[in-house]
Amino acid sequence: MSDSTVTEPEGREQPAVPRTVTGEGGWGLLGRLRSPRRPRLWFEILLIAVSYWTYSLIRNAVPEQKAEALRDADWIWRTEHRLGIAVEQSVNHAVNSVHWLIIGMNYYYATLHFVVTLGVLVWLYRRHPGRYAATRLALFATTGVALVGYYLFPLAPPRLMSGGAFVDTVMIHHTWGSMASGDLKHMSNQYAAMPSMHIGWSLWCGLTVCTLASVPWARVLGLLYPAATLLVIVATANHFWLDAVGGALCLTFGLTLSRLWYGALPYALPRLAPAPA
Repeated sequence: MSDSTVTEPEGREQPAVPRTVTGEGGWGLLGRLRSPRRPRLWFEILLIAVSYWTYSLIRNAVPEQKAEALRDADWIWRTEHRLGIAVEQSVNHAVNSVHWLIIGMNYYYATLHFVVTLGVLVWLYRRHPGRYAATRLALFATTGVALVGYYLFPLAPPRLMSGGAFVDTVMIHHTWGSMASGDLKHMSNQYAAMPSMHIGWSLWCGLTVCTLASVPWARVLGLLYPAATLLVIVATANHFWLDAVGGALCLTFGLTLSRLWYGALPYALPRLAPAPA
């Protein structure tokens, strides 16, 4: 394979990444599947809709083992005390004392998780079609492996722990549209806090934007978004710090799987890809 370069439309040149598997050899269908190509809009919309519906169905079908989830929450809390990182309660009470701030964080938690992730997917589709499929695979694998965590380790969020040490900011401030309040809480498994997909998805968004954006302010926002999300999930008592670690590990799995499948990390693949036949 020659050491040619791929010229970016934005004026940058990027070394062409050798592919370990292509559709031109004797690999047949497998080789074609593993070769990055321009995505089809109708297929991507259908795939995302079906995948999220399936994820929600499986996640919410996991038994809400309340007693076990509360025991696991107590264990996590004791473990964090032993590690010297059990500051969630202090953060929760401090932020809750600032009325406008905690309400803003409640809505951040309820909405940006979906809005930003979909926005990054659309941006990838339009500006980085050659990297889209591999990056999307990393996101889907991250989400899929999280289901294993929900099944094997039911965990109550801090706001649902016994004893009332944490402030349930969603219930107190009546956040509209949250899956943790009102009738909507019966549509979502409240004991699936480990791993945190708010962190898994926000890290995926942040890493993607920080790595691929061409303007400095966008890269800065990419760095700030997962950091802000971490503060929000703790301040609203929806997650422990260790839930965030679980989300980061899920993303590591997703990126590793994508690299194994495509032969390179998604961000190292060529920006453009040939249109589908």
